[in-house]
Amino acid sequence: MPFTYDSLMLTTHVLYLHGFRSSPLSNKARMTAAAVSSRFPHVTWLCPMLAASPAQAIDELVQAVADWPHASMAVIGSSLGGFYATWLAEHFGCKAVLLNPAVHPSRDLAAHIGSHELWHDPDQHFYFEPAFVAELQTQEVLRITRPERYFAVIAKGDEVLDWQEMTGHYPGARIKLLAGGDHALGDYEQHLDEVLSFLELG
Repeated sequence: MPFTYDSLMLTTHVLYLHGFRSSPLSNKARMTAAAVSSRFPHVTWLCPMLAASPAQAIDELVQAVADWPHASMAVIGSSLGGFYATWLAEHFGCKAVLLNPAVHPSRDLAAHIGSHELWHDPDQHFYFEPAFVAELQTQEVLRITRPERYFAVIAKGDEVLDWQEMTGHYPGARIKLLAGGDHALGDYEQHLDEVLSFLELG
């Protein structure tokens, strides 16, 4: 039987990463957290608020999972969180689920320098600095390795990111390409079981 990444071991630790202007209060984050908690109570779950600075965000994430068993951890990332998830998957060699992942955020967010409020709490603001663009550039993964550890849910109807660019960045990975949909994946509940199945939680 040929070796596959999926045959290594069950996932025991899950890290969820939200997108730009989002937070742990996002619908997808809360829905996934509830499912993991109810179905797999022994699995360790972490969904932190990400720093506005990409360099700080990555540093804090690496520290947060430093004591985790990297061979049995997985990361789920939405949009910008998908970009970070890709970096972490390459760095730690773990599984990753990507939900409409940003591929070139340094290019896309260069036009968004300035103050922003969070989608789920308009009273909370952060400032996206010009220096953050350069930080994102240094984190770009030019090409993924071991595509079998990736599963991406990508919507052709994404109004923010180009679905062809997203799919093209993950050659050989398992991709669920939706005919319609939107950037937020408003029908995420329909894909959650498939996400959890890919992770092989235990």
